[in-house]
Amino acid sequence: MKPNGASHSSANNRRDFLSTLAGCAATLAMPKRVWGENDAQPDRPPNVIVILTDDQGYQDIGCFGSPDIKTPCLDRMAAEGMRFTDFHVAAPVCTPSRAAILTGCYPQRVSLPAVLFPNSKIGLHPDEVTLAKLLKTRGYATCCIGKWHLGHLPPFLPTRHGFDSYFGIPYSNDMHRKDRGDPEIPLMRDERIVEQPAVQETLTERYTAEAVRFITANKDRPFFLYLPHTMPHVPLHVSDRFKGRSKRGLYGDVIECIDWGTGEILDTLRRLGLASRTLVVYTSDNGPWLTMGKDGGSAWPLRAGKGTTYEGGMRVPCIMWWPGRIPAGRVCSELTVSFDLYPTFARLSGAALPRDRIIDGKDIRPLMSGAEGAKTPHEVFFYYRLDHLEAVRSGPWKLMLERGRQGAGAGAPRLPAELYNLQTDIGETRNVAAEHPDVVARLEALAERCRDDLGDASRKRPGKNRRPAGRV
Repeated sequence: MKPNGASHSSANNRRDFLSTLAGCAATLAMPKRVWGENDAQPDRPPNVIVILTDDQGYQDIGCFGSPDIKTPCLDRMAAEGMRFTDFHVAAPVCTPSRAAILTGCYPQRVSLPAVLFPNSKIGLHPDEVTLAKLLKTRGYATCCIGKWHLGHLPPFLPTRHGFDSYFGIPYSNDMHRKDRGDPEIPLMRDERIVEQPAVQETLTERYTAEAVRFITANKDRPFFLYLPHTMPHVPLHVSDRFKGRSKRGLYGDVIECIDWGTGEILDTLRRLGLASRTLVVYTSDNGPWLTMGKDGGSAWPLRAGKGTTYEGGMRVPCIMWWPGRIPAGRVCSELTVSFDLYPTFARLSGAALPRDRIIDGKDIRPLMSGAEGAKTPHEVFFYYRLDHLEAVRSGPWKLMLERGRQGAGAGAPRLPAELYNLQTDIGETRNVAAEHPDVVARLEALAERCRDDLGDASRKRPGKNRRPAGRV
């Protein structure tokens, strides 16, 4: 049985239908050429919207195989755009994953490898050139709506990192523990608390309304909207109008509310005549919180979930939509990473990338355009949990390095290395390390190179090319 009691045949039938549909649409929507360096419009660069959910599993969208969550708006978005089925985030938990998106770097490079809490005194360094700062150099209006989680103290808030305005909660919605002295969850506008505790039942709908207002107010200029939803992070909340709708219970209700909100945003773009001028990316910050049972999502057919470096923790659903530029109904199965959005948006907008720092992301415009023969720009991808390098990916091969068990003491036995071919074994079920010692040796050498660059706490290696986090 598959998670949540759904049968494999139901999901397979859905995938077969969607694959057929995608094939037909792709025939009609072949791009005439690959996007080039001159595609950024000097007079009007494209609008950019990133919709980021929190702890949404790989399977938790209809077009990614969910048998019991209805997502008609996201399914339409995929039918009119492109699904990325090998899209990864740079960390299996909140703070570092978000740092990677906004800086274009592994979170270790910006020294934010772990989740921040209400008592944290650190955050994103003021000298980091965030996506918002980058796009402002091209005249973009910028707005962050939702969960920030890159530092809640004033020097670290969105308004200090290139966003013209902010509306949302500064960290996770479960970070209110009386025994730790945490305050009630605050809702902020810019740098001022406007509601405490935040009424979470209506957050998704209020975020959507704020997004529609921002888009409408800036329809005559380029804009960047970063919408990191609070949900479906536990505790789950949804308004009465969505409660009880889904066969998947409260978790499904929450996803269906987010689907509705995405539809409202896309409909606004269509109504204002902005669809052909706007790139929209929908994805999740990490995999599902499986230990929450029915309140957590599903990563099927991937292994494990949030907090792990197996695929279920770091491979997430991703849909990109840009009518007339991204071919309709396509599926990209090449390895892509959330920090690729940074250089890609820079190229599309005509912004110059910072030259005084390492940017780990790669330009993925050829993949987004559906260019024939386009391949992943990544020779290698590294999977970190906190500051521990745990896995290396190159081509179809993924090596889970020898490592300690999570939560085990210092003297506990270490887990041996595991090698998986993700092309034939997406669920990481068959360890073939003994059959391919040459591949293991090659990936271990790549891991050593990474330890020199970014560090590895398991080996007490600090890394040579890290930038500091901000501190107060």
